Amino acid sequence: MTAWFSGWLRPGTPLVEPATLRDAARLAQLHGASFRGWGEGEFESMLAERNTLVHRLRLGRKIIGFAVSRIGADEAEILSIAIDADKRGRGLSRNLLLTHLGHLAGRGVRRIFLEVEENNAPARRLYERAGFAVVGRRERYYRQAGGEQLNALLMRRDLS
Repeated sequence: MTAWFSGWLRPGTPLVEPATLRDAARLAQLHGASFRGWGEGEFESMLAERNTLVHRLRLGRKIIGFAVSRIGADEAEILSIAIDADKRGRGLSRNLLLTHLGHLAGRGVRRIFLEVEENNAPARRLYERAGFAVVGRRERYYRQAGGEQLNALLMRRDLS
């Protein structure tokens, strides 16, 4: 059964699939709701790059999340993962992350890196449960809207 048809029949079934250029506006909207937002043009550029992997997470026809990674040789960096705020806490981000990691492994990636804000306990838990470990720290890496600077943790997972 094709993905679009199964999504239409079961609108509550989560589906992780490659994102397309047509998704850029929605991905930018989701990113902006969780982080200092990337614009639609930035997503269009990433979606067009051969070394960037972007997955979307759909419930029915609605895109509710995404994951973006940039690949270099046998390593990749997860640049961003976001889920609609009202859909969090249901295990959807874990499904998205693990599927995304599987596709990275399929492209020959052996090591994955990411940065996470030190005080973001839900994200840290997600990454730790997915096998990531802290390998470094960047002091005052993230700047908040009010000027506060927060630390980033550098995390790594080996896929091989």
